[in-house]
Amino acid sequence: MDLGLKGKVVVITGAAGLKGSIGETILQHLAAEEAIPVVIDRNDRGFTYIEEIQKQGIDGLFCKTDVTNPMEIEEAIAKIVAKYGRIDALINNVGVNDGVGLDASYEEFMNSLKLNMVSYFLMVKHALPYLKASKGPILNIGSKVGLTGQGGTSGYAAAKGGVLGLTREWAVDLIKHSIRVNAIIIAESWTPAYDNWIKTLENGEKKLKSIIKKIPLENRMTTPDEIADTCLFTISERSSHTTGQFLFCDGGYVHLDRSLLTENI
Repeated sequence: MDLGLKGKVVVITGAAGLKGSIGETILQHLAAEEAIPVVIDRNDRGFTYIEEIQKQGIDGLFCKTDVTNPMEIEEAIAKIVAKYGRIDALINNVGVNDGVGLDASYEEFMNSLKLNMVSYFLMVKHALPYLKASKGPILNIGSKVGLTGQGGTSGYAAAKGGVLGLTREWAVDLIKHSIRVNAIIIAESWTPAYDNWIKTLENGEKKLKSIIKKIPLENRMTTPDEIADTCLFTISERSSHTTGQFLFCDGGYVHLDRSLLTENI
């Protein structure tokens, strides 16, 4: 499907993760649609990823940025506008389930909020004049943790809950500018970070099988490709009358009746 993203300047945070991460996968799907991806990330992998898509004839830009630093975000937006003169869409994807729980310090809790929520606010704040000009959509990547809790991760849960609140607030605030704001809610997706987490557990394989059994649709994890497809559809004009929504790309994990989860599935 042609999503009409060709030539659109799409800014995405946290897209310089490991190959196969959600952000990196979204980046590759944007390139496949011939959009102009702009990666905001602190990892130097961003240079490599943009070089790779440029070799395919796709324009793009990497702005090495610590998104917990307000000045660096402001500088990144200025760099984007200096090169392209516009921003057509913003995807707030950065996030780390950092395990900052009730035993953490005040500073650790605040740092978790800065990374996982405050960066979203700052990105929107500084990109907003250009999004108003383009009527460009905003998409926030959320997590089921913001709705269900997880245990042992107060900072991440608070931040992701806040991201959902901001999604609805901005949808109301910006509707007069025809700016759509939505959130994608992710539950269990097989990424390099998830793989690394499973490997830290004493009974990792057993835990993994237990999790997969609890995913109603096909008893499998959501793939990063499926998440990327949902993201691109949501920022495209194919989703032109959708705003203020939480779109769950999770195989029914959060909402479907637990009676589906039997050993006989």
